[in-house]
Amino acid sequence: MGTRKRRELPAQLKNARQQFQRWRRTRKVGTRVPEPLWKVAVKTAGRFGVSRTARALGVDYYNLKKRTEANSSVVVADGATAATFFELAPRANPVSVECIVDLEDPGGSKMRIHLKGAEVPNLSELSQTFWGV
Repeated sequence: MGTRKRRELPAQLKNARQQFQRWRRTRKVGTRVPEPLWKVAVKTAGRFGVSRTARALGVDYYNLKKRTEANSSVVVADGATAATFFELAPRANPVSVECIVDLEDPGGSKMRIHLKGAEVPNLSELSQTFWGV
C-alpha cells in the first residue's frame, strides 16, 4: 500500500475550517452548529464537494449532504423541482436569429430545441411545459 500525501487545503476550505474550530473552542457542550456556520459549510461543499468539506470541517456527511441538496433546488407550489440555472447565450453572428435551448429535469429527461427565424416562442412558457409546472 502506498501512502497518501496530504494536500494543502484550498484557502476557502481552510477559512471555513478555522471558523468551525473557533466556534468549537467557545461553544457550550451540546449546542448545535449555528445556521451561519452551516451556510458557510454548504457554500464550501458546493465548491469542493460534500465529502471533502465534511472531513475538513468535522461535520456529519449526511447532514451536510442533505443541507447542500436542499440549498441547490427550488421547490415550486406543487412540490416539483424547478431549475436553479437558466442561461440564454447569444450567438456570435447577431444578424441571424438563432438559438439553442437545452432543458433537463431532475429525473434526467433532456430536450434540446434549435430555433431559427425571426419569431422566438415564449421560452418561459416552453420550459414550464417541459417541467410540468
